[in-house]
Amino acid sequence: MRITSVNAWGGMLFDELVEWLPGTGAHVLCLQEVTRTADLTGWTRFSDGERKLPQRANLFDEVRAALPRHQGIFLASDSGPVYDDTGGRHRQDFGLAAFVAEQLPVVGVDSTFVHGEFVDHDEWTIPVRPRVALAVRTVDRVAGRSVWVVQVHGLRDPAGKADTPARRDQAERLAHLVRRIRGPRDLVVVCGDFNLLPDSETFDVLAEVGLTDLVGAADTRTSRYPKPVRHASYLLVSDVAAVQRFEIMTAPEVSDHRALILDI
Repeated sequence: MRITSVNAWGGMLFDELVEWLPGTGAHVLCLQEVTRTADLTGWTRFSDGERKLPQRANLFDEVRAALPRHQGIFLASDSGPVYDDTGGRHRQDFGLAAFVAEQLPVVGVDSTFVHGEFVDHDEWTIPVRPRVALAVRTVDRVAGRSVWVVQVHGLRDPAGKADTPARRDQAERLAHLVRRIRGPRDLVVVCGDFNLLPDSETFDVLAEVGLTDLVGAADTRTSRYPKPVRHASYLLVSDVAAVQRFEIMTAPEVSDHRALILDI
């Protein structure tokens, strides 16, 4: 089974992303920074007062079209205004998406807010926004065991990626989700854009529930990211012996994040 995780950057590199997706071989694809806007396609403009970014209006549906033999699940953390090329204002949902290959049964879905709760913004805010974790359970028929794939998009803090009380609470909530959903024989994979440094106490908290990080201090950013701190995305497993292959993809570049690819 192949599990792939990447922050999709709102579809900023849309052409590269949708060209790459069908050939990934991912049985479970985890995407962060996914957009969905009802009754709108094409490009939109997002602004939170600090950044102005082009984003796809409905990246979720576009990825679903690129992967017609995968089941898609979208989970919104918050929503707010975006603008089309005529200046029209629309409500856009922002969050996580998981896509599971049709040959795998989806036997469980769970989620939790790891920070805050859903907010429908009048205007996007710069301070810390709500964050969710999405968990999908499937069955590896070859290995004969259930697999929970949990993804999260961690808090973004303009002050940096150092530990804070809010990030400690985020880690505790994520660990609680893992404890709550995991069965005695389940393999658990936790992945996503954590927005953390490799020495974060988050990894100590997750180690307490039996999760081992495979990324460490490796560079998880592409050339599209100009800042010097190159750490953001991580992938953890509950059973290192189940890992057949792990790769931090350097090419092609489909985001400002490198994709994480795990074969189990």
